[in-house]
Amino acid sequence: MTARPPAAGPPAGRPGGPRLRRLAADFESLRADFSGHPHVTVVPIGPVRPPESYRVAYRGVPGVVRCDESGVPTLADEHEVEITLTRGYPRERPLVRPLTPLFHPNITHDAFCLQDHWAAEQGLAAVVAKVADMIQYRVVNPQSPLDVRAARWTVANRERLPVGHVDVGVAEFEIGLRRR
Repeated sequence: MTARPPAAGPPAGRPGGPRLRRLAADFESLRADFSGHPHVTVVPIGPVRPPESYRVAYRGVPGVVRCDESGVPTLADEHEVEITLTRGYPRERPLVRPLTPLFHPNITHDAFCLQDHWAAEQGLAAVVAKVADMIQYRVVNPQSPLDVRAARWTVANRERLPVGHVDVGVAEFEIGLRRR
């Protein structure tokens, strides 16, 4: 008797399990929140659906990039990152890697420190918005740096921060309560 190859896709009756359902929900949320967005373009990487990787381009979002020949960090308005959802996602945080040379205390050439504690309930659209806030120095923690040189620059230039005020996040609605 020959062994059968493993079945492709999720078992019948269980459309993908919790991880695949979450990946699909994130994919739909990103499409809904950022389709036609003036500052953010999200492109799935690879043929797999739902995607496990995305390339995100930020346009018109000011940020600080690595030093030029003079040794001074410079401003730029276009940035790209790659977001990878590991096998442990959503229990584990997504991996965010800059594709442009960002200069920030909480960003290295190959990683973003999104936060100290990841919550599985946080959606991928919120991560895309948080990255934009980090690029603009709206979110920065020079006390816990990945890049010490950028942390020193941040402390010395606090009066110049944030460098941008572009809100790319999806507006949350407020529920108003009234008395009867």
